[in-house]
Amino acid sequence: MTVRQIGGELATVVDVLRSAAAMNSQVEAYVEMAGPGSEGVVGAGADGRRRLSFSQWDTAADGVAGLLAAEGVTKGDVVCLLLPSSIDYAVCYQAAARLGAVTTGVNLRLGSAEQASITARTQPTVTIVDTDLVATASVPPGAGRVVPRAALIEAASRRAPHLPSLDAGDAVTIVWTSGSTGVPKGAVFDHRNLAAVAAGTDVLSHGGDRRLSPLPFAHVGYMTRPWDEIAHGVTTVITPQPWSAATAIELLVGERVTVGQGVPTQWALILAHPDFAHADVSRLRIAGTGASRVPPELVRAMRQRLGCPVVVRYTSTESSLGSGTQPGDPDEVVATTVGRPVPGVEIELVDEEGRVAATGEVGRVRLRSGAVMRGYVGDLAAGETIDAGATAEVLDGAGWVTTGDLGWVGDDGNLRLVGRVAEMYIRGGYNVYPAEVEAVLGSHPGIAEVAVVGVADPVLGEIGAAVVVPAVGVPVPELGELRALCAPRLADYKAPDRLVIVDQLPLTAMAKVDKRALSAQLAGEPKSDITRSETRTRTSTPNSKVG
Repeated sequence: MTVRQIGGELATVVDVLRSAAAMNSQVEAYVEMAGPGSEGVVGAGADGRRRLSFSQWDTAADGVAGLLAAEGVTKGDVVCLLLPSSIDYAVCYQAAARLGAVTTGVNLRLGSAEQASITARTQPTVTIVDTDLVATASVPPGAGRVVPRAALIEAASRRAPHLPSLDAGDAVTIVWTSGSTGVPKGAVFDHRNLAAVAAGTDVLSHGGDRRLSPLPFAHVGYMTRPWDEIAHGVTTVITPQPWSAATAIELLVGERVTVGQGVPTQWALILAHPDFAHADVSRLRIAGTGASRVPPELVRAMRQRLGCPVVVRYTSTESSLGSGTQPGDPDEVVATTVGRPVPGVEIELVDEEGRVAATGEVGRVRLRSGAVMRGYVGDLAAGETIDAGATAEVLDGAGWVTTGDLGWVGDDGNLRLVGRVAEMYIRGGYNVYPAEVEAVLGSHPGIAEVAVVGVADPVLGEIGAAVVVPAVGVPVPELGELRALCAPRLADYKAPDRLVIVDQLPLTAMAKVDKRALSAQLAGEPKSDITRSETRTRTSTPNSKVG
């Protein structure tokens, strides 16, 4: 089926979908595996999958907009989605947008206190809630009118209500940070921001792509990208949660995926799964990864076994766009850098005094583009649209977002990250950046995963602890081995002083290593070199307006 590029002078993401519904009406916008007991604005086919075309998406969004309007949603109100990644989620997002409402998605893995902090600050007029949450009375306080997901089935066939006029500068979504340094902050984006994201997506979006999407839809990687996906006629193939390598392989093959996405651990599990040995993934055009270090041997294996280029992408929630490697970059560049600025993005690094760092000098990463957030949402219950104080801490008047990441740019123009500002520790007066140490330790054959954190020491102030998940079938490494591994590649003060063996690393709701949890755990542990400890992945599950 021929897919036509959507272009022209379009002001909002609603306009883009209207155009796609006319020009690419029968092209699939979404494919989703139908889970047991889950609702859907479209039914499942004989293959057990739901398929939503661009014209169906547009029609269903009009109908659900009628439901939201009947519940009192008007322009500037907040609509909260407590839904899993799904076709229903996408329909609700578009429905709220055409009413001029602002959608905030809440990651279902956030803890109850984190969810409650979001609804308390945004005071949504309506919260659309997955059936399980209604049944278990797990809806956070301050959620406004609660609409169960099942209500969407009938609503999708309603006629569109009277719709307000919309402007490119209208806020369209609030996306929440991971909360790894405290209570999540909500980044506000408007339609112009979403258009800028589409202009900077670069090699990851070609017309008619079929893209495997492993991210939770509440993540910035989905919430700021509908313009791009709609304009390019991209089919989003939704990976069910909890994620599994077997299901990902089934979808890669069965849905003829052209753009594969996943964090390094997911790609490693896919390549190691027995089903992959006979999988036909020849339709893959490109494979994207990021969010954590990518071992060189994994890049090499991905490129060879997937039969396509591998690229890395880097950004922050507040920036939405950042940098990336390009097809044809050497494996070492993909493994050790996060590439160069994508189209429309400027990057600079600054020292502690705000001076621009020289080439090869470590500095704090700053990003600027049209995709940068308008600011952090304020306390809408108190009439504060944007939290000016919190916003000013990261976004200056010239449009630069100062991230929490530290890095340096080499002569080749590629950005290399060395860690987070909050993760850096000072050992005996010397700064140590954990990412540098993790990159070296990760090359040890006995290590499957590693995280380095600073822990208090009475003599040196802080020392480094390497928290290691051992590889299966390989002898567990000893501290002396790891220090020897570091010796030719790092300054001696960067080598770890402690080794902690764990069964798995704790993760945040965004599937990143939770170093706060690790630091808290280590602070209460004995000072022995090797400690067997077990950490668990988290499994927790008056109307205000945004201008």
